[in-house]
Amino acid sequence: MTIVCLDTNALMMPVECDVRVFEAIETLIPDPEFVVPDSVVRELRNLADGAGEEAVAASVGLDLADRCRRIEVAESHADDAIVSLVRAGETEYVVTNDGPLRERVLAAGNPVIGLRGRNELAVTQPQHV
Repeated sequence: MTIVCLDTNALMMPVECDVRVFEAIETLIPDPEFVVPDSVVRELRNLADGAGEEAVAASVGLDLADRCRRIEVAESHADDAIVSLVRAGETEYVVTNDGPLRERVLAAGNPVIGLRGRNELAVTQPQHV
């Protein structure tokens, strides 16, 4: 089983990018176990309280987060929590479209799954120097 951590925008992809995120990941990673830090769930709740498409996407993201194993982390900021999981070896892949988070995960040596084109996911491997 391969542990795949999803961030906030990954869970909002079905609405924002028309991507069936779990199915798309399963075409890239055999036998994934999906995890989500509790700080991502808190961020989705805050966004869902708003209005407009972002709130709808966050509500859908909250529903999708129920398909993931939730991990409690000390960090309250979602990006910091994900990087902490990467550094602790508690996740093998991170799914995100957040540029700064993507760079932090790659710098820590883990691959990132992100949007390629309009609605397709692809894996970016870290460059080993």
